[in-house]
Amino acid sequence: MSAVAGWYDDGSGRQRWWDGTQWTAHYADQQVATEPRQTLQEQGPLPGNDQSGPKISFLNGKKAALAYASENERLQELIARHGLADIAELDRQKALYAEHLRSAHSELEQARAQVAQARAELALVQQDVLSGRKKIELQSYGLYDFEHPAESSTTLAARLESVRAQIKAMVRGKQATTATTNFTFNNSASQGKRFVDDMSKLLLRAYNAEAENCVKGVKAGNVETAMKRLGTVVDQIAKLGAMINLRITPQYHRLRLEELSLAAQHMQAVQAEKELERAQREELREQRRAEQELAREQEKLEKERAHYSSTLAALEANGDNEGAERVRARLADVARAIADVEYRAANIRAGYVYVISNVGSFGPDVVKIGMTRRLEPMDRVNELGDASVPFRFDVHALFFADDAVGIESMLHKTFSAQRLNTVNLRREYFRVRPAEVLEALKNHSVEVLEFRVEPEAAEYRASLASATA
Repeated sequence: MSAVAGWYDDGSGRQRWWDGTQWTAHYADQQVATEPRQTLQEQGPLPGNDQSGPKISFLNGKKAALAYASENERLQELIARHGLADIAELDRQKALYAEHLRSAHSELEQARAQVAQARAELALVQQDVLSGRKKIELQSYGLYDFEHPAESSTTLAARLESVRAQIKAMVRGKQATTATTNFTFNNSASQGKRFVDDMSKLLLRAYNAEAENCVKGVKAGNVETAMKRLGTVVDQIAKLGAMINLRITPQYHRLRLEELSLAAQHMQAVQAEKELERAQREELREQRRAEQELAREQEKLEKERAHYSSTLAALEANGDNEGAERVRARLADVARAIADVEYRAANIRAGYVYVISNVGSFGPDVVKIGMTRRLEPMDRVNELGDASVPFRFDVHALFFADDAVGIESMLHKTFSAQRLNTVNLRREYFRVRPAEVLEALKNHSVEVLEFRVEPEAAEYRASLASATA
């Protein structure tokens, strides 16, 4: 049989492929899975597509066209029967694969986050372990993180933290003490070095314990005593370690003294604040007493005015002109007194300035300068000379002023360098003579009608006389 390549009945009733020289193993009714991928290639190029391929003669062209048409129909049928379902399955598989891929990426990111968190926790644990080791090392030298008074101070806390950091650094760097480096023990240099290290640690523990006790026990007024006590410990350690020239280094001692000073500064600030609050409460009580006195005085004067007014009306009704005139004068005095009380109540700067001394209690050159808004200013002076002092105060000056607050402030500022209590400014005692206060008043053009320079000090002088008799 000789014919062009194509599908022909091979005698069995089935269409079989003839490659031009022989039958192949391919049948037209076979499934797509068994179709040869090179079937179209075996057919050769279409007429006119490849000039180098085999030529199809004019007589065989119709058969070739029919063969190509038949193959095209067969392929379309196979695509219609199987192709779309296979494509949909392929898309589904691709979507499923993409979903699995996204899930795998998510799990990978979670795993990475867990690893990062675990590493961070490990770093914190390692840091805590390192910090614990450092703390144990410092504690072996007697250096503990005790509660320092200045920790709660807004102005001193930063300085305290810096000082403490330097103290710890010097202890870790073995710069807190100094000792000989060529000491031998039992003719052994290593044993000698160990002995020096042990003695240094032991005596440094003693010094640090004393420094901590000084800080915990310091008060507002005993910082000098505490510093002297710590300096004594330095001298004692130098004596105990004389054999190996062991000493506390001056720089380390200076840092511990600064730590002690910060504690004292905080305690002084706390005490000053308490004193100020106490003084402010006392000032408020004094002001309330003055206001109550003014209110009582005004009520009394109003009653007097009402009484004189009714008396005046009765005298005028009886025709007693002379008596009425006397009552009118009394009414005028009462009206002036009421006006004065109202002025005092309205003007909080008005009051009495006083300069007093107590020779028997404070010596001849100490005065107290203050002011009061009391109607009876001597009530305030007598209160100051109560049972809290052994003798009464002597008055050098006691005068009313529209700006008593300003005059008092001027005198305090003038003698600020002579103030006895520089912490609590409400303690208004100054180491000056009364004559100096009078001179300051004159320099500021303050009118004082009466000023006694020499104190009477009657009780004090009588006590001296009875003691020598």
